[in-house]
Amino acid sequence: MNELYQQANKKYQERIASVSSQEMVLNMGPQHPSTHGVLRLELITDGEVVKDIIPHMGYLHRCFDKHAESMNYTKTIPFTDRLDYLASMNNSHAFVMGVERMLGVDQKIPKRIEYIRVLVCELNRIASHLIAIGTYGIDIGAFTPFMWCFRDREHIMNMLEWASGSRMLYNYIWIGGLFYDLPVNFEARCQEFIDYFKPKLTELDELLSTNQIFIQRTANIGALPADVAINFGCSGPMLRASGIKWDLRRIDGYSVYPELEFDIPVGKGEMGTLGDCWDRYKVRVDEIRESVRIIQQCLDRLQSDYRRTPDFDPRALVPRKVNLKAQDYYVRAENPKGELGFYFVTAEKTDIPKRVKARGPSFNNLSVLPELGRGVLIADLIAILGSIDIVLGEVDR
Repeated sequence: MNELYQQANKKYQERIASVSSQEMVLNMGPQHPSTHGVLRLELITDGEVVKDIIPHMGYLHRCFDKHAESMNYTKTIPFTDRLDYLASMNNSHAFVMGVERMLGVDQKIPKRIEYIRVLVCELNRIASHLIAIGTYGIDIGAFTPFMWCFRDREHIMNMLEWASGSRMLYNYIWIGGLFYDLPVNFEARCQEFIDYFKPKLTELDELLSTNQIFIQRTANIGALPADVAINFGCSGPMLRASGIKWDLRRIDGYSVYPELEFDIPVGKGEMGTLGDCWDRYKVRVDEIRESVRIIQQCLDRLQSDYRRTPDFDPRALVPRKVNLKAQDYYVRAENPKGELGFYFVTAEKTDIPKRVKARGPSFNNLSVLPELGRGVLIADLIAILGSIDIVLGEVDR
């Protein structure tokens, strides 16, 4: 690792030393309103044109991997919430699925629990995409979508707080079950939100998708070809916007997703080039619409086939201690930003893993930025960075 760092540092020093007298080294961040967190982008510019981008990360390093190796699996769940802290339910769902599969109890989880998990995860997916769209609008000068998105996200935050007791970092999905069943009348309140939100989503879509100023700022900007996206390990809306129909909810078919009907939106290059900033934005809007469909189906099942009963215990299968055989295991799930994976190396006779490695989608998606931003204007670089939708808690871990 030290040798790799020295090689990278040498390459970096050589690039900085090669800057010509006509070029300028410009720092964007780490505290910058358009970097979506503590990210430093070292730009080599020629006037307003970006010649090269050197990302500097690690300002928010939280030592997740080492935390996970110093405590048991149950105590690690609150730390997974803090990776992509805008999609905490999705993070814990992926981690818990991995432990349950290693325990061999994944097929024993009651369907009511699985539908509740999918319900809260899709609510969290909508909340995450609303932040992505709202902050993206404000990045390029559209203030109204920002206010609308945060207004509607607040309803979701209130519901998730009602279910878990927390607004953002939930610790709700547990190994073998849930912290608690849904509150009484939660399904009815969620149905009210869906009925309210559908026309609001249409209104948001119409406000931005055909707005000529928004189109000029995003169409034909930062186009990501499919082969480049694959080579950089991009996933989620970044990959699907390039025309590749790859969604782990369909590919892997985990939890109860195979029982639900939903489409996988992909980029089509409607307003410009396939895989440009506009396509990435539109894929997220369409994914919100599909999440609404999933939530509606979950609500229907939870109020019919898998309704609450007096004897239902969401903690019935929660183990007192997680004892696993020595093994290596990788689990992945479709988070709002892409593929979140956890690689486990377990040890005998202990509930503390030897190794846990998190594979965050934001890190891989961000790695393609130098490829997308080379040769664009500084103003367009802001549009490209915003379209990637990163969270630095997941990039730095």
